[in-house]
Amino acid sequence: MYTTAANVAERQTAPPSLAISTVIFALRPSEASGRPTLWLPLVRRIREPFKGLWALPGGPLTHADSLQDAASRNLRETTGLTPSYLEQLYAFGGLHRSPTQRVVSIVYWALVQPTEAALADESENVRWFRADKLGDLAFDHNAIVDYALWRLRNKLAYGSIAYHFLGGYFTLAQVREVYEAVLDTRLDPANFRRQIKGTPEIEETGEYLQGGKHRPPRLYRFTGRPGLDPDNRSTP
Repeated sequence: MYTTAANVAERQTAPPSLAISTVIFALRPSEASGRPTLWLPLVRRIREPFKGLWALPGGPLTHADSLQDAASRNLRETTGLTPSYLEQLYAFGGLHRSPTQRVVSIVYWALVQPTEAALADESENVRWFRADKLGDLAFDHNAIVDYALWRLRNKLAYGSIAYHFLGGYFTLAQVREVYEAVLDTRLDPANFRRQIKGTPEIEETGEYLQGGKHRPPRLYRFTGRPGLDPDNRSTP
């Protein structure tokens, strides 16, 4: 009993541990319909706490790494991904996030194109999951993913975030597929096309997507500066 009480007292006075976690969103085809849907990679925990449950890629913050470098290194080591855009999302520091010690996680998020996502390492302990079919994750990672989804959908409504999912050239139908996947809803093609074509940063390229059975669609490009979130604040 004395040892248990001493351990509890020691944990309460010890400084919090710092960790890095990352939410990586990519579009992948639905297994049922073939339409693009939102996916993210998870890592199976091989030790306690929460041994056997899936979690976001991440790990402890060391003295040698900056926050950005730590996020990049953890992603590279667990999934093999090196996203071209990686940004700090929020800090999560609830008192009971971990049953063994106080842990504050600096969470990053990344958006990757399908060609990048296809290069991700997959194994028994690293797999891609649909963002709307995750099940119970370790720690508070379900809440972190929910928050990242909320921020993504919020930014999609008025920002240029959708173009991180696309290559340099894209069709208007491909842009609509991004919106439909992120918002999890179907959009009227004619109305969406009219709205997107009215965006000043969308420019016709004079080229067409080849390889289809029908008339090739026109290719466009985004001429603005894609950005995720200019105000990186921590969560209350």
